[in-house]
Amino acid sequence: MTGELPSTPRLQREYRTIESMLRIWCADRHGAVGRSDGLCAECQELLAYAGRRLAKCPYGEQKPTCAKCPVHCYKRAQREQVRQVMCYAGPRMLWRHPWQALLHMLDKLRRVEHPLARRRRKHRSGH
Repeated sequence: MTGELPSTPRLQREYRTIESMLRIWCADRHGAVGRSDGLCAECQELLAYAGRRLAKCPYGEQKPTCAKCPVHCYKRAQREQVRQVMCYAGPRMLWRHPWQALLHMLDKLRRVEHPLARRRRKHRSGH
């Protein structure tokens, strides 16, 4: 795990989920099965990028899944890469990492509120 990742359990779980998805993608698409960490250089770089973005997530512990998030925190190129990884690895997660897949599906049920709306609501209530 990167040193930049917050220590909150929710964000750590999100990091482990994207890491598992990248391992599936990389093993099947880049042949990284024999590598000690299971990721090629390109996928390691994408995982590090995802970790940095998680560390700066305005939602923190209340982070929604990427598909439901109104904030586009990834640059266009990385967003497209991660979208491809998730489309490929997402269904395979059910077989290879069923608990992570189940928790990710439950996370999709979270109500999403834009960070600015949250700030306004807190400001109005005086907190």
